Amino acid sequence: MKFSVLVAVVPEEMEDKAVDTAKQAGAGSVTLLQGRGLGLEERKTFFGLTYERSESVLLFVLERRLSVHVLKELHTRLGLAGQDSGFAFTLPLEHLAGIDPQELNRFEETVEKDV
Repeated sequence: MKFSVLVAVVPEEMEDKAVDTAKQAGAGSVTLLQGRGLGLEERKTFFGLTYERSESVLLFVLERRLSVHVLKELHTRLGLAGQDSGFAFTLPLEHLAGIDPQELNRFEETVEKDV
């Protein structure tokens, strides 16, 4: 079985919707990180301070085909196409240790259904 990591970077206010969307699409566990985002052009606020948007970084370890499905659902339901809407991508995993056996069983069941 081949695995991928799905990384989604979304505005903080979209975090719950992103997690719910991914779970409905078949994702299980997620690791959440907080971040700050700066665009190409700096935005100014009061007193000349630069605005830095709060973002959430979601990390999923998924079976490869499932990661593509979840990525498409995030793109469609969150509208990850416009400015300030976030983005998502996948990376292949070569080695993996410490995955929850229940999660692994879910992946195996998903693969068996698709075959």
